[in-house]
Amino acid sequence: MANIASARKRARQAVKQNAHNSSLRSRLRTAIKSVRKAVAAGDKGVATAQLRASTRVIDSIADKNIIHKNAAARHKSRLAAALKRMA
Repeated sequence: MANIASARKRARQAVKQNAHNSSLRSRLRTAIKSVRKAVAAGDKGVATAQLRASTRVIDSIADKNIIHKNAAARHKSRLAAALKRMA
């Protein structure tokens, strides 16, 4: 455990920030799964709507530096390609 007051505070803040980042990462994974599930079901309309919604989530999380912007682009590209393969 940290001995200096400022170090104790940083440790407390790190725990809070870690919980927040974890929830955002979970939101990201859920968004990606929802698109994959819609693609697997074969419903193009739902899959398109899910892709649009998940793109917003992915961009938002990349803006917060939870994931790298290139990783976000890769996720979006792969989801769009999966949707395109449906046709």
